[in-house]
Amino acid sequence: MSFAEAVIDLQALGANLRAVRGLLRPGVALLAVVKANAYGHGSIEVSRALLAAGADALGVAYAEEGVLLRRAGLRAPILVMGPTSPEAAEAVLEQGLAPVVSDLALAERLSSLAAQAGRTVGVHLKVDTGMGRLGVSPEEAPAYAAKLGRLPGIRLEGLMSHFAAAEADDPAVAREQLARFREVDRALRAAGLGAGRRHLANSAGVLALPEAHLDLVRPGILLYGYTPSARPAARLALRPALTLRTRIAALRVVTKGQGVSYGHTFVAPRDVRVATIPVGYADGVSRGLSNRGEVLVRGRRAPILGRVCMDMTLVDVSATPEAALGDEAVLIGRQGEGIITADDVAAAAGTISYEVLARIGPRIPRTYVGGGAPGGEEAARPPEATGPRRGRRGAP
Repeated sequence: MSFAEAVIDLQALGANLRAVRGLLRPGVALLAVVKANAYGHGSIEVSRALLAAGADALGVAYAEEGVLLRRAGLRAPILVMGPTSPEAAEAVLEQGLAPVVSDLALAERLSSLAAQAGRTVGVHLKVDTGMGRLGVSPEEAPAYAAKLGRLPGIRLEGLMSHFAAAEADDPAVAREQLARFREVDRALRAAGLGAGRRHLANSAGVLALPEAHLDLVRPGILLYGYTPSARPAARLALRPALTLRTRIAALRVVTKGQGVSYGHTFVAPRDVRVATIPVGYADGVSRGLSNRGEVLVRGRRAPILGRVCMDMTLVDVSATPEAALGDEAVLIGRQGEGIITADDVAAAAGTISYEVLARIGPRIPRTYVGGGAPGGEEAARPPEATGPRRGRRGAP
């Protein structure tokens, strides 16, 4: 380990996927969501692991994410779930991506390119059943699907929507969305516009609404070992796949009455032994953890003191007098008898585990373990984690 690393357990990813698969009835396909660099875990290696574990397809937010996976040699179906500009249509066609469509400009551009190349591109029609972000209205969907059907080179291979509140204690809103979606599906089928695979369920929908599994589900956070609501899922044993760790770079005693870090938001009420760890908000350690978060040092929780800086964070190791330079400090994960989860970090920072994981910065190298070698000791680094960045600050 250099100044810090995120260690991703590929076996945990596979176990989580199989656990989710166990909730599905036979024949339901599973699309693994690997957008945002696989929720901070590293999209290339994670995608390989999830496909090896049985994922049927991959989901990304933007065409560029799909292109990255194609250039890494991944040939599985890739659904581009976010907005795609007409300018990205050529890359979509060349790389064999399946875009979500809800505007004719993109569909017409894809049609033109596909016709010129003598090819066909599969698209998924998105219907806005209540999220309010992307998608045609339920009322517009049949006419829009008919227009797609008249475009040369376009094949409608999916109908989708997205839950807004499936993680709520009362799933009434999600059930209303499902009902709207079913109405659209019936209308399309009645008009002879069957749209292939129907899909609506994200991680929360997978857990809360088995009736919404339909032809395909799109789990994300579940695959990385967390539930959408920070409540454990009684039917599902998950293993967090990521550990974020660094090392103590400096130690000092801050005397009573002395302030530390920017703004002196912490002033020592007594003599305090303070460790400096070389990660900060540029690495994804939220500034919201200032005077609120904790890390593990020698298995004990060490409170964060003062404001989190861009590149460094101060922690109180007074309760661990044996702490020494170079000792490991764990921000997310297990150490000895201690554990700090992404949910713990999210609660302290006032956010959600999704953001905690996705914000782990690109200058943190990703290391992969459990990739198939005996004992799970195999480690690999994807292309984006190699290069001079590893020695940027050197070992503490």
